[in-house]
Amino acid sequence: MEDFMALWMFAAVFVVLLSGYPVAFALSGTALAFASLGAHLDWFDEAFLGAMPSRLFGIMNNQTLLAVPLFVFMGVMLERSKVAEGLLETMAEAFGSLRGGLGIAVTLVGMLMAASTGIVGATVVTMGLLSLPTMLRSGYNPSIACGIICASGTLGQIIPPSIVLVLLGDVISNAYQQAQLDKGVFAPETISVGDLFTGAIIPGLGLVLLYLIYLLIIAWLKPELMPVMTNNNQRQAGFYKRILTSLLPPLGLIFSVLGSIIGGFATPTEAAAVGAVGAIILALVKGEFSLKKLQQVMENTTQVTCMVFMILIGATLFSLVFRGFGGDELIVELLSDLPGGVFGAMFSVMLIMFLLGFVLDFIEITFVVVPIIGPILLTMDIDPVWLGIMIAINLQTSFLTPPFGFALFYLRGVAPAEVKTTQIYQGVLPFIIIQLIMLTILAIWPQLATWLPSYVYDSV
Repeated sequence: MEDFMALWMFAAVFVVLLSGYPVAFALSGTALAFASLGAHLDWFDEAFLGAMPSRLFGIMNNQTLLAVPLFVFMGVMLERSKVAEGLLETMAEAFGSLRGGLGIAVTLVGMLMAASTGIVGATVVTMGLLSLPTMLRSGYNPSIACGIICASGTLGQIIPPSIVLVLLGDVISNAYQQAQLDKGVFAPETISVGDLFTGAIIPGLGLVLLYLIYLLIIAWLKPELMPVMTNNNQRQAGFYKRILTSLLPPLGLIFSVLGSIIGGFATPTEAAAVGAVGAIILALVKGEFSLKKLQQVMENTTQVTCMVFMILIGATLFSLVFRGFGGDELIVELLSDLPGGVFGAMFSVMLIMFLLGFVLDFIEITFVVVPIIGPILLTMDIDPVWLGIMIAINLQTSFLTPPFGFALFYLRGVAPAEVKTTQIYQGVLPFIIIQLIMLTILAIWPQLATWLPSYVYDSV
């Protein structure tokens, strides 16, 4: 019983989370309850809890995590400045005369919004409100329309600047250093959020390309499912001007943020500050800025940021107690005993995280699961950038998978009543297969994630 207390604690927090109790308090409360029980039974050394103040101080002084509120602010401000609305109208006009053109437009806008905001929920909800009614009026099959919106909305998981990658970058970096120390390397190498951002570019764009190929094939084989927009055969006057005014501002913001990171001119935190200021300027240019709107954006940013950091604090306490019960050694033994060596361990971890993604948000998985399994996998000489991108795409796939995928819940909340939940589920299935194909491709060719960071940062 004593040897498996760590696993019992993990099972207990899982049950508490399913009850709907706030995540941060579920993590910390369960950890304290098990620590008290373990101390009473003389199974837990209370000295582990003495490390909590220094861990909190480390969180407060973590410069990388400062990027979180700044990126959240940028995303919320862009959402309020109607960037997506202008992009969608212009893209629909550009591709509307093609078979499946509206679907292609929605996918490309979803990609740009993902790269601009990095917030999955905001992208899915925004695209659902703006594009789903238009697609249904144009005769699109409801399942395909819902699948396109959910899949393009979840691109915010993998296309930088993604908040998922910011949080993963910090956790993977700590796990990589710990793994090297465990192997006796006392001058450990480091990876940064910038490495993950750069490594995600090729897999992210590859995923978009696979989406577009699928849509073109469906539009060609079954044109009745994705008809041409009959009211958009003729472009209205000023089309090219609208293309420039709708595309250039968000593209400029994306390139300024990512370019400054990849070029080595700014850290992710500094680039996030540039993005936040750029979002304000964009809102001013579009005439969508006001003090009231700024106040609302700041309130939303504060709420999201508080949620993230409260979960981080709860997860830190949970991981301390988990290690106090010898949970890390237990996981090492379990993964080492699996058949297939490194492949077996990696496959098992990916499968577990995929299943956890049904019921846990990416923040909980990043802060609770990755610190436990990350050092173990990285001691097996797995590349940390590749591991981070695999986790991000895996969670993206999980968030699309029925019946518990978060993206499905977001879209169900804003979809018209005539769209059935089963149609949403049917629509995402082909995109789940596409993402599993992308995961397989990335597993076979890790260079898709590792080549660009090594090339860029060796050249800088």
